[in-house]
Amino acid sequence: MIQAFVARFSQVLLVPATLLAVGMSAITVRAQSQLYNPIVLPANNEITDNLSDKDIPTGQGGFARDYAVTLTAGDNVAIDITSDGFDTIVTLLAKNGTTVAENDDGPDGSTNSLLFTRIKDAGTYIIRVRAFGETAGGEFKLKVTRLRPI
Repeated sequence: MIQAFVARFSQVLLVPATLLAVGMSAITVRAQSQLYNPIVLPANNEITDNLSDKDIPTGQGGFARDYAVTLTAGDNVAIDITSDGFDTIVTLLAKNGTTVAENDDGPDGSTNSLLFTRIKDAGTYIIRVRAFGETAGGEFKLKVTRLRPI
């Protein structure tokens, strides 16, 4: 009699437990898909923002912030990052995560970053702004310019 009770009780618990497990996994999937959302650059391709310890940890003591920009094959672009608060590094990443180009210090001898590159494949690229070393960051300005031949 006890075995019949246990068998019937387990069947009663099985359905709610299954529904709970399925519901929890759906919540987890939704949370994970919202975890990484790079900021889309505005139409003028300029933004003033703030890099802080709330951004993406780089694993080297610093932090990074990502911006999405759509580029066309053949575009010649200049990506300029200026900051009085920290030494900037800019990285342009392809849609598959590979590094297209990177720059630490601009040609003017400052710690601002200026990157020139030609786009081979059209698509959405990620511009990663980060601080050199173990710096938390600060305010910065990011500008993307499509260069045109004269």
